[in-house]
Amino acid sequence: MAAAAGLSVANLYYHQPLLGEIGRTFQASDRALGLIPAFSQVGYALGLLFIVPLGDSLERRRTIVVMTALVSLALMGVAIAPNMPWMVIASGVVGVTTVVPQLLVPLAAHLAPETQRGRVVGTVMSGLLIGILLSRTAAGLLGVRFGWRAMFWIAAALMLVLVVVLRLTLPSQPASSTLPYPALLRSLGGLVREEPLLRLHSLLGALTFGSFSAFWATLALYLQSMPEHYGPQVAGLFGVVGVAGAVAAPLVGRYADVRGDRRINMFAVGVLFLSFVVLALLGHSLWGIALGVILLDLGAQANQIANQARVYALRPEARNRLNTVYMVTYFAGGASGAWLGSMAWSRWGWLGVCAVGGGMALTGLVVLGFAGLRRPAA
Repeated sequence: MAAAAGLSVANLYYHQPLLGEIGRTFQASDRALGLIPAFSQVGYALGLLFIVPLGDSLERRRTIVVMTALVSLALMGVAIAPNMPWMVIASGVVGVTTVVPQLLVPLAAHLAPETQRGRVVGTVMSGLLIGILLSRTAAGLLGVRFGWRAMFWIAAALMLVLVVVLRLTLPSQPASSTLPYPALLRSLGGLVREEPLLRLHSLLGALTFGSFSAFWATLALYLQSMPEHYGPQVAGLFGVVGVAGAVAAPLVGRYADVRGDRRINMFAVGVLFLSFVVLALLGHSLWGIALGVILLDLGAQANQIANQARVYALRPEARNRLNTVYMVTYFAGGASGAWLGSMAWSRWGWLGVCAVGGGMALTGLVVLGFAGLRRPAA
């Protein structure tokens, strides 16, 4: 499940180190290129909202296999894009269909013993984050050697292989709810109203992933603008550096199994804020960016695992719908961060990107502070 989550979520991020190459192909501006990651994240949020709830009312293995096949077709659409509008729309369709990781994570939580749920979720999420990070490395290396279109053809082929593997290896899991589809969607609002912890951790997830996305959506453009004019390969290699943060996921999950407080969220968001201080002060050098990337990915991943461990514990019979609310908010925050980061880059350069990312992380710390003040009264 960790490997499948990593391979499938990677589809959302192959374009990031290749934005410069895509821009040259279509003669697109930096502002237009910013629409590609933004539409990918918005599409993903729409897929989470309208497709992931079906994981509670349909046989889960079949749903996962069908969505994996559909994302392969969407990737082929990106690979043959003849112009920039097609590229942007096709990227959005890839986002809509790339919901397999968010069907796999609740399934893993469902299969795991209660005392090990945080560790299991952490393991699958570490695979997911490694997929996000190494997708940039793979795209940077393969995109330079074979062209950016080849990367998406390769990704489509990988998804077809994954269709077969998932069909043969995943256990069949019956539906946990008999609600019809319209009732499933309506129940999302009830979960938001009735679960304050869901609201809190969804907001924290949105702010931290927005901060994360502001950096990664603009890194390739920043590296290209430096005096050395670093290309997609260098941008992709920072994904390897970021894997150091992903190894924290199972450790965070074990801590979340033992303790249910928010100290790990405060620590994680604080590390995320610190990463943008480092990137602003030391981002003129590759080693400074590398240090910032390690802190960025550690903070983002630790916060994500702590959030999901608490959210999945709320209502076992509604885990896919809880995940829908959480992840729709999370990726809406990611889309906002990618767009704000791109706008800040086009107007104020690298310091503007760091201000956006650091500002979103700082807002997360303020939210946690207010939540801690309200808790004794509640």
